[in-house]
Amino acid sequence: MIIIADGGSTKTNWCLLDDNQKKIYFNTEGYNPYFVDSEYILNSLKKGLPNDLPLDKVKEVNYYGAGVHNEEKAKIVADAIEALFPNAKVEIGHDLLAAARALLGNEAGFAAILGTGTNTCIYDGNEITFNINSAAYILGDEGSGCYIGKKLLTDFVRGLMPTDVSKVFFETYQLTPDEIIDNVYTKPLANRFCASFSKFVYDNNVNIEYTRKIVDDAFEAFFANLVSKYPNYQEYTFNCIGSVAYNFRNVLEYKATQYGMKVGKIIRSPIDDLVKFHIERAVEKS
Repeated sequence: MIIIADGGSTKTNWCLLDDNQKKIYFNTEGYNPYFVDSEYILNSLKKGLPNDLPLDKVKEVNYYGAGVHNEEKAKIVADAIEALFPNAKVEIGHDLLAAARALLGNEAGFAAILGTGTNTCIYDGNEITFNINSAAYILGDEGSGCYIGKKLLTDFVRGLMPTDVSKVFFETYQLTPDEIIDNVYTKPLANRFCASFSKFVYDNNVNIEYTRKIVDDAFEAFFANLVSKYPNYQEYTFNCIGSVAYNFRNVLEYKATQYGMKVGKIIRSPIDDLVKFHIERAVEKS
């Protein structure tokens, strides 16, 4: 039995592949090692994984996660997974590599993530060869759910949100400006808190012009500050993964064409294509 997992900052999608290649899917919360430690991940997995999961029979875990930028961060995740799956070989990779493999398979090209956070890369068909740092949610992450949510929250806190939107926003969340500031600056997982409000932008039908501009400006910043900084970026098709990319794909596709890029694949989650990649790789090895 092997497990493939795609972990974002908000949610992790898991797939157990048994010896007959039967696929069993399940979800847990997301684990970004910049915000949580091994103990937190282990305790969360004990609660979140299916009760009947045969932990000792799993021989391999391929985990791709947000925030796994170096060996130190990878070890935080690995320690938790190794403690839970005692007989498994554990491989930890970046969620950007998962996105590239899911979007492009064994083909070279450009791949991006637009979910809670943002990331982009050039991929050679096996590994990432060039990546411009997204600078994370405080300094960057343009186009992400967090970036969109921050703009919405800033407008509400400053009283700049249109009255009709502000009324619905307060009715929906019952949050005051002081409570928003408290959540962002004194409570854990501020990136996830901010990103959660991108759903309001997607669901809003009170003032489409206002929320459409938030999304358009976010994607403009994404292309201007990240995508267009890759050498010869217009030679690649634009491929992207994540809930924000998928939910706002009409705006995203339009922005890509404005920047002279043909649109390739835009999908919500990499897990199905990632499982396919690992099945094919296992066949090649055998």
